[in-house]
Amino acid sequence: MAFSVIPDVTLKGISACVPKTVLENRNLPVFSGDEVKKFIASTGVERKRIARNDICTSDLCFHAAEQLISDLNWDKSGIDCLIFVTQTPDYDLPATSCILQHRLGLNNEVIAIDISSGCSGWVYGLNVIASLLSAGNHKRGLLLVGETSLKFCSTEDKSTYPLFGDAGTATALEFTKGGEGLKFHLATDGSRFETIIIPDGGYRNMITSDSFSSFEAGQDIKRNPTKLFLDGMNVFSFGILRAPESVNLLLSHFDLDKNRIDLFVFHQANLFLNEMIRKKLNLDTEKVPYSLRDFGNTSSASIPLTIALNCQKLAHSPARIVACGFGVGLSWGSVFFETDNLVCSGLVEI
Repeated sequence: MAFSVIPDVTLKGISACVPKTVLENRNLPVFSGDEVKKFIASTGVERKRIARNDICTSDLCFHAAEQLISDLNWDKSGIDCLIFVTQTPDYDLPATSCILQHRLGLNNEVIAIDISSGCSGWVYGLNVIASLLSAGNHKRGLLLVGETSLKFCSTEDKSTYPLFGDAGTATALEFTKGGEGLKFHLATDGSRFETIIIPDGGYRNMITSDSFSSFEAGQDIKRNPTKLFLDGMNVFSFGILRAPESVNLLLSHFDLDKNRIDLFVFHQANLFLNEMIRKKLNLDTEKVPYSLRDFGNTSSASIPLTIALNCQKLAHSPARIVACGFGVGLSWGSVFFETDNLVCSGLVEI
């Protein structure tokens, strides 16, 4: 089992940035008749934010980070590491984290790393950056996590385009000697990598003229191989099994009392699946916040975005939080951490 404890690290703040443009699902031509009502009832997604063509994930994360650094009153020269988690980077190379180091005005003595990860990306990214900070060689770090998923969803695919939204987030962490730290359970099943995939565009299947030929994959589902494929039934069966399993393993292994957890924050997959997970874990509704209605499934950004939107519960008192991400890879994981007067920036819009 992939359990780990990373001591002497504290979450200091979280911020989120979204595009200003709102896309209402009820206005999408992919739906006909009462289909949109059924979709909203099932997924919980009424609207989401969509980035303009000239806005990348790094832009959203940059503005989230700038706001958070200001609210924390951090000296940028004291930031030692930067982790950028996304599957929509600026370029194939160089790493976007290097570009963000420069844009943010951080000094050259900074570790900058890209991680390609989706729905479990924030949990995995926390593990990596907390590990860097825990030894005490680095004092402060930024975890920048986000996605502009709508760039790789076909507008003619009702199984993906109405579900996803764009967002970027920043999480600030600090080395704190004697701090409680973070506790993790992480897991992977790469045998099911084709469950959520963009078939063409990497170096396994490079772009050809055929890559842009659209095909009918079902009723009102039309896409080409450069766009996202999501096997909904397999994703559902995966999520309903692995998410509650991971949370229970985390709680059991570290002897954590479920009743003493203040918030359980799950990857915002869709309302029906997330509610099944909540009920399977027998969690009270007030302990499980959502961001689906107004922002959709924001992939790796969904957990920190949801926390940022519910910061009124965290900004003035200690809190015990369990977060669980699950999806593309397939990969999944859960983390337990405590906050005390967490700095939460207001939602940034660009």
